[in-house]
Amino acid sequence: MVGRVEAVGPGTDPSLVGSRVAAVTKIGGWATAALVDAADLVPVPAAVDPAAAETVVVNGVTAWQMLHRRAKVRPGGTILVHGASGGVGSTLTQLARHHGIRVVGTASPRHHDTLRALGAEPLAYRSPDLAAQARSLSPRGYDAVFDHVGGPGIVDSWRLLAPGGTLVSYGTAATRDVAGNARLPVLALFARLLWWNALPNGRGATFYNLWAGRRNRAAFQARLREDLTQVFALLADGSLTAQVAARLPLRDAAAALRLAESGTVAGKVVLIPSL
Repeated sequence: MVGRVEAVGPGTDPSLVGSRVAAVTKIGGWATAALVDAADLVPVPAAVDPAAAETVVVNGVTAWQMLHRRAKVRPGGTILVHGASGGVGSTLTQLARHHGIRVVGTASPRHHDTLRALGAEPLAYRSPDLAAQARSLSPRGYDAVFDHVGGPGIVDSWRLLAPGGTLVSYGTAATRDVAGNARLPVLALFARLLWWNALPNGRGATFYNLWAGRRNRAAFQARLREDLTQVFALLADGSLTAQVAARLPLRDAAAALRLAESGTVAGKVVLIPSL
């Protein structure tokens, strides 16, 4: 969420009052007011629109940490981003291009022009020969593949890696509506990633979770503050463009959810309490 500090508790810097900040919360963000730890706050540059800032609070940190902390792809590399027109995917694409990385992205054909505008080379994600098409665009393989889909397609993501490449899995959308215990597909994915990561072929596989490492709260807060500050700086200087799909009033949160899950929009749906 993004907002202005209205008041602070005992022992907290009073100069925070009135400042515009962002915070990452698991719950409680869809509100006109919220109580958060001051250490969780990240200043938002004055030049950045609050709705634009909100689009990168979670998506920007996720994309930044996957690219720079997990995959560690260097300039000149090539990556494959599944769902490149989505909130995380579009941000990841822009961060990679800014870093001098070539991006191949999958999306619905109706979003291909959007991907081209972001600097990515688009592929239709439902194409029956998607893996072959992706291979043809980078015959040596990819330095990193970012996959939020999971399911059977995760095998193709692994096989598309170049020597020394990294598969970053960060979701299991393909198994979201599978009947039965919802944890089983996730556990199966974890087991597969652990097995692949143990193979002595120079490739790596990892699962990214924004909340990982939160047991060491101070270190978690420091990483988040450092990374989100860098993302905000890119947003402020125009190197990163916020992909705002729609702005809806807080009272229409249910409609916002339906729109976000419809698969018809590129970017993020933002709730505005003041509308």
